[in-house]
Amino acid sequence: MKQVLQNRKSGKVSIGEVPVPAVQPGRVLVRTVASLISAGTERASVESARKSLVQEARERPDLVKSVIDRARKDGIKNTFDAVRGKLASSQALGYSAAGSVMAVGDGVTEFVPGQRVACAGVGYASHAEVLSVPKNLVAPLPDDVDFEAGAFGTLGAIALQGVRLAQPTLGESTLVIGLGLVGQLTVQLLKANGCRVFGIDLDQSRVDLARQLGADAAARSGDDTKAAVMNWSAGRGVDAVLITAATDSNEPIEFAGEVSRLKGRVVVVGMTGLSIPRASYFKRELSLQISMSYGPGRYDPDYEERGHDYPFGYVRWTENRNIEAFLELVNQGRVAVEPLISHRFDVDDAERAYELIAGDAEESYLAVLLVYEPQRELSRTVDLVAGMKPRARREQSVRVGVIGAGGYVTGMLLPQFKTAGAEFVSVATASGVTAVDVGRKFGFKQAASDAIEIIEDAQVNLVVVGTRHDTHAELATKALQSNKHVLVEKPLALNDEQLDTVLRAAADSSGSLMVGFNRRFAPLAQKAKEFFAERQAPLSILYRVNAGRIPRDHWIQDPVQGGGRIIGEVCHFVDLMQYLTGAAPVSVFAEPVAAERNDVVNHDSVFITLRFADGSNGSIAYLAEGDKGLTKERIEIFGEGKTFVIDDFLQASAYRNGREEKSALRAQDKGQAEEVKQVCERVLSGSAPLIPLNELEATTRATFRILDSLRTGQPIQVKGEA
Repeated sequence: MKQVLQNRKSGKVSIGEVPVPAVQPGRVLVRTVASLISAGTERASVESARKSLVQEARERPDLVKSVIDRARKDGIKNTFDAVRGKLASSQALGYSAAGSVMAVGDGVTEFVPGQRVACAGVGYASHAEVLSVPKNLVAPLPDDVDFEAGAFGTLGAIALQGVRLAQPTLGESTLVIGLGLVGQLTVQLLKANGCRVFGIDLDQSRVDLARQLGADAAARSGDDTKAAVMNWSAGRGVDAVLITAATDSNEPIEFAGEVSRLKGRVVVVGMTGLSIPRASYFKRELSLQISMSYGPGRYDPDYEERGHDYPFGYVRWTENRNIEAFLELVNQGRVAVEPLISHRFDVDDAERAYELIAGDAEESYLAVLLVYEPQRELSRTVDLVAGMKPRARREQSVRVGVIGAGGYVTGMLLPQFKTAGAEFVSVATASGVTAVDVGRKFGFKQAASDAIEIIEDAQVNLVVVGTRHDTHAELATKALQSNKHVLVEKPLALNDEQLDTVLRAAADSSGSLMVGFNRRFAPLAQKAKEFFAERQAPLSILYRVNAGRIPRDHWIQDPVQGGGRIIGEVCHFVDLMQYLTGAAPVSVFAEPVAAERNDVVNHDSVFITLRFADGSNGSIAYLAEGDKGLTKERIEIFGEGKTFVIDDFLQASAYRNGREEKSALRAQDKGQAEEVKQVCERVLSGSAPLIPLNELEATTRATFRILDSLRTGQPIQVKGEA
């Protein structure tokens, strides 16, 4: 399908061919008929991408700090590669569209195929022929509202939310600063609310249009504008000011303070300077509020991504209900959008549309629509090697299919597979845009959005699963049932039922199941194993992890989608202990650090004690309160009068006979390269699994029992399948 894309490095806008999105739980698949370019937001995106890295660094010191922090943690090379990869990627543009429902995912009962809808959301309602949109960002179109008008739904909700925050009452005098698209909609919404409206803009044509659409007065911004507003408000000043301008200047915020009445309200809807002049705001005791896009629910993953609606009686106007209300006003004829449309472009001509809004065409515009051909036949996959000379195929090779291509897969695993000489066949991601970007970067033959395309691809003999955690077990099971070799990123499963299912599939499959417990393959871990190779007594292991905080609303913290950090990361440390001791964990006891703060997940900081079958014991201090300057992992291993210490998989110290022997690597090595090398060897030779199934099971069940211990406050036995 066609999609409008922007290269993050060059800023160039192009029409890309990407896979049609797959149907996902909680989402609605929509065939787009029209989408609206948000001139202010999207122009800013284009202009930002065109800036040099130096300009970007000057304007975004927060990003510079983030890069520096990552370099300290992950090393300069890894950070450089990550930044370079990010800049080379494409981003989808657009967030307001309308079309017809093609299909709905599990858990969606509000919509049916064929229904006409409006869609919202950055990354969801993009300029593309098919959209995959969470159900709370989809609203039905009234019968008399066509698709082009429906494409205004998101922008209309932005304007409506600003009006709601201004709390206008019947007959009040209001001022709208900035008569672009959102400003023109705001004028009409205020009139529909029974207000008197004055509009201001630098463009005379927009001033004239505001008058046509109902503004009681409007003026071109100039030296006499303040006097005009004060005269219009009978010298009292306006009751409310809505700033819908898009400018770096501080003038709108200053002007709003000068023309507001005592105890007036100022609402910032657009992007403007926010250096507040104390004198005017203090003397009039003005209230200032910044509107958060299109209503309650915005930026809340539970609402937008997971579909949890707010109770109607307590949150009357969510972003979804704002879209519905705006579309109903259009349906009633109280808001007109047709006069706002200055340009229509076929999606194939989207580059010209962006040249227009970027100012390259030196032509005035307001609402710019992209229109689509909804009957065009679409393909679920994209051939990435069409027209290229086919490469000679080796008789025996590791032929990789990738499901999910996040930062770890692309930054760590795929480069290692490339070094190991693997052949890249197909890649699938929920966002077809990412699949195409990754596919072209690493030389995959095909890109898709549906995992089943990878699993059923006859050319693929190794499936790499790097999706979010809730799909790991299901995808690994399906691939094993197709007799594929599988490397699934940790964790293997989120609960005992999932684990039992995937283990049964692995036992019955001619393919091997491998899990990305890479630390056991790290050079220093193997050196530690060798150091204690002749031991007869148990080991005691202290494992300190400076984990850092992850926000409560991050997907990893979601018990359904991510499973939490114990299952998602602590599994690494349990597996390494099992490798070092050569024994399975038999019991666990865990206690959290109780922070008593709503923004903190207590299970982010835990002390865990494990007992192993050979009598060894281990203690994991997984802590989120530490400073970023401290190394992440330190492992101290004690046994038979000897000690081995690993510091962040970069250096180690071995102590015996009262003497210390140090060793250091040139760069941190957590074992990914060796892991991938051995995975490839197993695929080619068909030899025993990389990690025995009983060890994969023991590590994974131990993490489940750690959670049980945290819930009960009691030691818990680690048991196998019943």
